[in-house]
Amino acid sequence: MPSFDIVSEVNSMEIENAVNQAKKELANRFDFKGANAEIILEKNEIKLSATDQFKMTALAEMVVTRLAKRGVSMKNVDEGQPDVSPLGHSRQVIKIKQGIESVVAKEVSQFVRDLKLKCTAAIEGDKVRVAGKSRDDLQAVMAAVRAKDFPLALGFTNFRD
Repeated sequence: MPSFDIVSEVNSMEIENAVNQAKKELANRFDFKGANAEIILEKNEIKLSATDQFKMTALAEMVVTRLAKRGVSMKNVDEGQPDVSPLGHSRQVIKIKQGIESVVAKEVSQFVRDLKLKCTAAIEGDKVRVAGKSRDDLQAVMAAVRAKDFPLALGFTNFRD
């Protein structure tokens, strides 16, 4: 029986490349000369630190701009609020969402069921598997999911006949 998976994945190499580009820009920018500002990548989190709120805003903008230029969907980027210490030092964490959360997975599977096509949708961990007898029905599901605006950027993998 033909099937495919609906997933929400961000390419980790694109994240790494975006962070490296932002680090290069940080090293070359005049307004950051001699400032204690840094960008650290840890798995699916980008940790930023700067000496004041203005520099933190500029640093976060640099990273988010680089992520957007590398093709990372902004739906999968969660910018946290900057933490400002009483001395003025700022920290911020930008999280990259990987996988479909259970609430969104339920919404996606319910949407597929509401299409009234001969397809089944099952939640399997952090992805939704859609199976059906007809390849045309599966392609119609793909088109409908692409057209609907979900809170995460969704992609399709593992198409099998």
